[in-house]
Amino acid sequence: MSTEISKTDAEWRAELTPEQYDVLRHKGTERPFSGKYVHSKTDGTYTCAACGAELFNSKTKFESGTGWPSFYEPANLEAVELRPDNSLFMRRTEVVCRRCGSHLGHVFDDGPQPTGQRFCINSLALDLKPSEDQTA
Repeated sequence: MSTEISKTDAEWRAELTPEQYDVLRHKGTERPFSGKYVHSKTDGTYTCAACGAELFNSKTKFESGTGWPSFYEPANLEAVELRPDNSLFMRRTEVVCRRCGSHLGHVFDDGPQPTGQRFCINSLALDLKPSEDQTA
């Protein structure tokens, strides 16, 4: 995959917290129910914590009960790349930021309508930019 943003491992390590670095650059995951956006009801846009790309809109966020922020679709399908992930003896689909190649989480086919998908994303991979009416 060719990304718009290419940095060395040392540059990523310097810019991200150790926890973010583990998730975004080494496909780690945060513990369920530990992320700051799991229960967030704030309106806004969720962006990539590594590069700022717009990934998800709060209007598509739903309570999945899984312990991670869940969305039924990306804000822009071009913002993410889906990759097969056969690690840990499972068949899953990894969600990656197309702009910087960072690991965000996984997508599953057990979400609500209208898409039937559940984008299960690590809070550590996201920053929330509140809507204008939320910041006033």
